[in-house]
Amino acid sequence: MKRLVVLGGGESGAGTALLGQAKGFEVFVSDKGKVKPKYKDVLIHHGIDWEEEQHTEALILNADLVMKSPGIPDSVPLVKALVEKGVEVISEIEFASRYTEATLVGITGSNGKTTTASLTHHLLKNELNVGLAGNIGDSFAKQILEDDFENYVLEISSFQLDGITDFRPHIAVLTNITPDHLDRYDYKFENYIASKFRIVENQTKDDYFIYDADDPVIAEWLSNHSIQSRPLPFSLTKTIDNGAYATQNEIIVTIDNNQIIMPIKKLALDGKHNVKNAMAASTVAHLLKIRKQTIRESLENFQGVEHRLENVLRINKVQYINDSKATNVNATYFALESMESPTIWIVGGQDKGNDYKELFPFINEKVKAIICLGVDNEKLMATFGNMVDIIVETQYMSEAVKVAYKVAEAGDNVLLSPACASFDLFENYEDRGRQFKECVRSL
Repeated sequence: MKRLVVLGGGESGAGTALLGQAKGFEVFVSDKGKVKPKYKDVLIHHGIDWEEEQHTEALILNADLVMKSPGIPDSVPLVKALVEKGVEVISEIEFASRYTEATLVGITGSNGKTTTASLTHHLLKNELNVGLAGNIGDSFAKQILEDDFENYVLEISSFQLDGITDFRPHIAVLTNITPDHLDRYDYKFENYIASKFRIVENQTKDDYFIYDADDPVIAEWLSNHSIQSRPLPFSLTKTIDNGAYATQNEIIVTIDNNQIIMPIKKLALDGKHNVKNAMAASTVAHLLKIRKQTIRESLENFQGVEHRLENVLRINKVQYINDSKATNVNATYFALESMESPTIWIVGGQDKGNDYKELFPFINEKVKAIICLGVDNEKLMATFGNMVDIIVETQYMSEAVKVAYKVAEAGDNVLLSPACASFDLFENYEDRGRQFKECVRSL
C-alpha cells in the first residue's frame, strides 16, 4: 500500500486525505499548527492518522507521495529533505486532477481570479453540471470524491501551480500579472511570472488559453515563449478577431466567427476591471456552448463576491465598502479607480514589499483621508503623510471605523481596501472583512 503524507490539515489537506484514503493510499496528515475542529472531526471520523503542532520526520520522510498545502513554502527544510530523497511533492490541484475525467477550467492571475471564477461558474451552472473549487469553497479533492461533477471551474494560486506536474486545464484563464507574493519568489518578479504561466505548460493544441491582451507583463512573456494551446485574448483597447473586446457600450466575444454581443451598462458589477472579468468568463461560457441568452442574463444578475468591493451599508448618506480581499496594491488600484465620490481609505497590514506609486494619482484626486490599520504603519505614514490633510494610525478595526465615521460627510465613501496581507492583526482577509462589516453595523 502506498503511503500518502499530507502536509497541512486545512481545507485542501482534509480533502486530499479523504480522496487519498478512498483511492487506496495509507494516509497520514501532519500540521505544524493546530488543526481546526471541523477538519479534526473529519479525520477522526474516517480513521485517518494525523498530528498537529509538529512534523514528525520519521512518519513523513517514508512517504511515497506528499501533498503540500499551498501555504508551506518550497524552501522549508522538511520539503527540501523530501525532494532530496526523490519523493514527489505536489499540490492538491495536481493530486485531485489525477482522479477525474471532468473538463477543467483553470483560472489564475494576481487579481480578479475569485470574481472571474465565481462569475464563470455562475454563467455555466444553469446549463452544465459544474463545481467551483480550488482556492474557493469545498476543496477540489473533496468534490471529486463526493460530487464528481462533469466540469470544474478552479481558482488557482501561483503556490498551487508550483506543485503541478501533469495538471492540464482544457481552458486556462490568466486575468493579469502584477507583483505579488514576491517574498515567496526570492523577490524576483520573473519567478512569479513563470509560476503563473505554468497553467499552460501541459496544454495541447486541443486546449484554450484566455488572457488579458492589455497586460504588458503577459504580452512580454508571450513574445518570448511559445504555447501549444489556442490563444483567445480579451482587450479593452484593441479589436480582437478571435477572443473578446469591448467598445464604449458593448462586449463582443468571437470564437470561429460565432459572436455574442452584450451591453456593458447591463453588467451587474461596475468598473473597468469587471468588464475584463466579464469578457474572460463569457469567453469560457461561449467555448462551452452556453446559450447567448443565458450568458446575458447571468451577467446581469451576478451578485459579486464577498469582501470584493462589497457595499455594506449607507449611513448618513455615507457608503461603507468592504474590499478586504484587496491584499495587494493592484487590487486597491482597481478599487480606488472605481470610486466616484470623495473617499476615506482604510489601508495597511502585512506589507509584501509594496510600491504604492501607482496609487498616487487617485490619492490626489479622490482620497480625502487615510486611516492606517496595521501593526507597523511607518511605511504608509512616510509614503502618504504629505498627500492628504488627515492621516491617522490605528491598531483596531473598531477604532478605524469610528475614525472614518467622524471624518466622513454626506456623499463620501468609506473604503476598506488594505493593499496588504491581513496576518498582522487578523486571521485572514475574510476575518478582516467580517470585522469591518460588524463594526459598521454597530455604528
